[in-house]
Amino acid sequence: MTLAAGIGYALLALGPSLSLFVSVISKKPFLILTVLSSTLLWLSSLIVLSGVWRGFLPLKSTSRWPYGLLIFTSIAFQEGLRVLFWKVYKRLEDLLDDFADRVSKPRLYQTDKMEIALAGGLGHGVAHAVFFCLSLLTPAFGPATFFVDRCSQLPFFLVSAIIALAFVTIHTFSMVIAFNGYAEGNKVDQVFVPVVHLVAGMVTLVNFASGGCIIGIPLLYFIASLTLIHCGKMVWRRLTENRSRQGN
Repeated sequence: MTLAAGIGYALLALGPSLSLFVSVISKKPFLILTVLSSTLLWLSSLIVLSGVWRGFLPLKSTSRWPYGLLIFTSIAFQEGLRVLFWKVYKRLEDLLDDFADRVSKPRLYQTDKMEIALAGGLGHGVAHAVFFCLSLLTPAFGPATFFVDRCSQLPFFLVSAIIALAFVTIHTFSMVIAFNGYAEGNKVDQVFVPVVHLVAGMVTLVNFASGGCIIGIPLLYFIASLTLIHCGKMVWRRLTENRSRQGN
């Protein structure tokens, strides 16, 4: 039974990502490479951050502000890395378009650019799930489960998987929003992504309170839903504008 539980937790955290990979990403080798490179990049960033903060952990303060500072600095570093990731991608996009011009082939379509951003976001989300969830699941395959005092209503591994799924959703679709914001110079999209990332990170501090996971998990999924809605509206607008230009 514990084997089934462990597999279930892993699929809960990464099942939707696996479906997205099979249905969209796996059909184009370039997107597979984008997912792999993005996952490696974000895992490396998390390892660097953990190395920097290792000298300060465990935090001996009973207040929450040191944890908030840890989350804030980590998110600031990752958002700076996102901008760098975009610049590398933009350079690669220009090279691909130049090559297409030389061989008389069409340039990247708008849908291609969104799929690349989606693959980059999926890599970010998978890296987060691997680092914060899958790395903790080994004991879940053992003879028992595990509860923590502050969230005694749900098994620790189930809470980790549920939170990981929320962050995978946020990271995956935030990248699409961010790439569009950088490409268009849209300040709303550019600000939306780091704000959502920061708010989602700070919401996890609610888990320190007794029964906090019962409040924190719905809040995280509310943020994930906002991200999905914003991304959906943005994609619909861009595709509609693209069809209008082609029609004219």
